[in-house]
Amino acid sequence: MWDPLRNKEVADTPEEKVRQWFIATLAGAGYPMGLMGSEVQLRFGQKRLRADIVVYDRSGSPAAIVECKRPEVKINATVASQALLYHASSPVRFIFLTNGESTYIYKRTEDGFKAVGSLPAYEEML
Repeated sequence: MWDPLRNKEVADTPEEKVRQWFIATLAGAGYPMGLMGSEVQLRFGQKRLRADIVVYDRSGSPAAIVECKRPEVKINATVASQALLYHASSPVRFIFLTNGESTYIYKRTEDGFKAVGSLPAYEEML
């Protein structure tokens, strides 16, 4: 399976299919491919983390983190906690959680993250 963000062949796993589907979804919604990365390494203290997808703003700062799971994995508090850990290492305005069947989008507010109903336009994220 080809990953256009890493520019290489990657293992054809259920999670990878979800990741590639969501990359295509973002690109189809006008998110610039050149401002996205997949399997992006982050650090939280001494811990090394890998975000499935990071969407960057025009200055190269992370604007959104996407956590992808296999379709049979329910999107729950554990998945959200994982994405929040990524946010702690690299603060973002949006968090997307998806298993390819259910997708949840959260926007950072003064009170924490709040669910939004649909995929924001790239320009809305900036």
